[in-house]
Amino acid sequence: MKRWLLPLLLLLSACSSQQVQNGVTLPRDARWALLPIVNLSEAPRAGERARRLVETALRARGVSPLLAPTPQQKEALPLLDDHVRLDEALAWARRERIRYAVTGSVEEWRYKSGLDGEPAVGLSLRIIEIPSGHVVWAASGARTGWGYANLAGTAAKVIDGLLDALRLDSAAPVP
Repeated sequence: MKRWLLPLLLLLSACSSQQVQNGVTLPRDARWALLPIVNLSEAPRAGERARRLVETALRARGVSPLLAPTPQQKEALPLLDDHVRLDEALAWARRERIRYAVTGSVEEWRYKSGLDGEPAVGLSLRIIEIPSGHVVWAASGARTGWGYANLAGTAAKVIDGLLDALRLDSAAPVP
């Protein structure tokens, strides 16, 4: 093996990581909902940005219809507490008899400081079986982009990597 190949492989593997729950097959044609993704990062609206990318990735994998709650805004200002928004969305999913709901959190969503300012993204996704309230699938991933990469592209790669491990089947039995 060439002497330079091992350090290069170590360097490349250090820029991303993921942990994914395997062994779960879910029915693609069940009633699915996309709930708010909680923003734990310092970037404003990172949860909403990630949610749009997750929606696109799920639809590309054939999850349709993918329903979403519409906020019942009673005040002049939108609800800013993501945890309260998530609780309200879970209640909505129960009322609407949703089978599976996708949610998660954004832990990092920023450009690193320094000469290159590479994008850094870290997020977690989970699928909740609404009738039981159990989390049936969970995954977390993080990635740092290179050179001229952008946040959205880096986040899309993380999301795709996580969802690639999710097995969806049109004929899967509903537990």
